[in-house]
Amino acid sequence: MKRVVEKFSLVSIIFVLISCSSSTVIKNENDLIIYPAPPEPTKIQYLTSFSTSSDVTGEESGLVEYVAGETQRADIIKPYGIAIYKGKLYVCDTILGGLEILDFVDKSFQYFQPKGFGQFKKPINCFKDNIGRLFVADAERAQIVVFDSLDNYLTAFGEDVLKKPTDVFVTDSLIYVSDLKGRDIEVFSHSDYSWVKSLPDENLGEKERVFQPTNIYVKQGRLYVSDFGDFRIKIYSTEGEFIDSVGSYGTGLGQFVRPKGIAVDDSLNLFVVDAGFENVQIFDKDGNLLMFFGGPYVKPGDMWLPAKVIIDYDNLKYFQKYVYEGFDLKYLIFVTNQYGPEKINVYGFVDEKK
Repeated sequence: MKRVVEKFSLVSIIFVLISCSSSTVIKNENDLIIYPAPPEPTKIQYLTSFSTSSDVTGEESGLVEYVAGETQRADIIKPYGIAIYKGKLYVCDTILGGLEILDFVDKSFQYFQPKGFGQFKKPINCFKDNIGRLFVADAERAQIVVFDSLDNYLTAFGEDVLKKPTDVFVTDSLIYVSDLKGRDIEVFSHSDYSWVKSLPDENLGEKERVFQPTNIYVKQGRLYVSDFGDFRIKIYSTEGEFIDSVGSYGTGLGQFVRPKGIAVDDSLNLFVVDAGFENVQIFDKDGNLLMFFGGPYVKPGDMWLPAKVIIDYDNLKYFQKYVYEGFDLKYLIFVTNQYGPEKINVYGFVDEKK
């Protein structure tokens, strides 16, 4: 295991500042939930969470469902993958068999359960490309299901190659799909959805191959793979050449028990969800542990069987009101919880104002 960066002390990694407020605008220091704990400089502030339609609409009735002529509140049931695009958060719900769409622009909430060719069986992860198309990895259909920017069905692909797709990541030219049962990453063309290649290189050794790839991320020519079967994050070039790995099996700092979702920020810091530890660990670009946040659920900001983490730089204005006045918000961090009272936690990566 690589060394822990010294600027984050062991004490700051283990302890967090406790707060009793989860969904209201921060008024003073006593309401803050921050990581790491003082006296270390704050890097992450817990902002808010979403679990029901009323958390988005601001109305107790919420909207969405009609039973016997009455409006009922709609809940996020068991979220896994998420994607955000132009003020809308798309949530893959494995129990719903569809997606929840949280619209922060219109303050609305809806269930997305298309019929016909676009109907889902078990949507695990999703991705929005740069023109708004929605790509959904459906593990039971063994396909990637595609919708246009208005959420109309376009096509589905991959059934001849994929066995159990669990994540999808789209770049300008390629679509990367993790295949849990296929034990590899399948790559398709972004333009016509044709199969291109399999990654990583099939000639790699035992320590460099992937065993159970659950989640993926592509950044600056690197393919990051969360290998649930080897308790590591494997890093490859986008051509499939092995570069490095992060973590190992164990209960120590920087180790993993159940690694799931991953994300990489613009500084190449790696965020890794561990469903066993029920937290997110952060590593620098060289694989050194910086800190972690979350922990088994006791209070707001904690996690309960977390699955996915995403990073977002484009929708800060919808969450700025939750940021403490002494912080500058750099980007947002979303984490899904499959159980517990808070299904989607929202955090801010912050700098303290001078």
